[in-house]
Amino acid sequence: MRIELATQPGDPGRPNEDFASVAVPASGAGGALVLLDGVTPPPDGVTGCVHTVAWFTARLGGALLELAVSQRELTLEQCLSEAIARTAQAHGEGCDLSHRRTPQATVVVARWDEQRVEHLVLSDSVLLIEGVDGSVAAVLDDRIAQLAAVERVTDARRNAEGGFFTAAADPAAAARAVTGSTARTDVRALAALTDGAARWVEVFRAGGWAQCLAVLAKEGPQALVDRVRSAELADPERRAFRRGKTHDDAAVLYAEL
Repeated sequence: MRIELATQPGDPGRPNEDFASVAVPASGAGGALVLLDGVTPPPDGVTGCVHTVAWFTARLGGALLELAVSQRELTLEQCLSEAIARTAQAHGEGCDLSHRRTPQATVVVARWDEQRVEHLVLSDSVLLIEGVDGSVAAVLDDRIAQLAAVERVTDARRNAEGGFFTAAADPAAAARAVTGSTARTDVRALAALTDGAARWVEVFRAGGWAQCLAVLAKEGPQALVDRVRSAELADPERRAFRRGKTHDDAAVLYAEL
């Protein structure tokens, strides 16, 4: 088994709000990986919470990995729901968890054993599944992209019916995730990417998902992050490739099963 990960902040002067972790074996067999992309608050910083996004992703990511690894009887949806509930409880009474900008994150989690590979994706991070036949499937929660195609995406659409969902303080958000499973014998490798790393495909159009996975297999996650940074530096004013930030936190997990 080969497992590699890389992560890099978009701004060296700010905390990296991404979270990436993997554990093997999980419950004695197989493994699990968790990737979160913390949602950076607006410039005014108002979130209704005394905690940082980095605090939130560390808490949520740690709880989610522990549950996925130790409680295989729970579905990944149930693991995420419980992890959100635990993290919400850890906030304390000084935080307004009903605030639209309360600390929150996108989620990718995958878990495997001898029989199957389970997956869950919530919001705009990406999971790639490579089959033993060389095919590459991208598991996407594309609700933000669908909204952006027809209207400006605002906070009113965040964790709201008809909008898009992230892991924040409401455990019910877990039920909004994209979930599924694949026979273990059909899967060769997995890759999870926050949108800061997925820019190589989604923003800069340097290749498709299959080419992205090929870079990870041949050169490793850090090489993909380096390619993204090079593309960002070549367009510092964001004129050729429109994006919200010149640089974003980037995290990649790659696992050959």
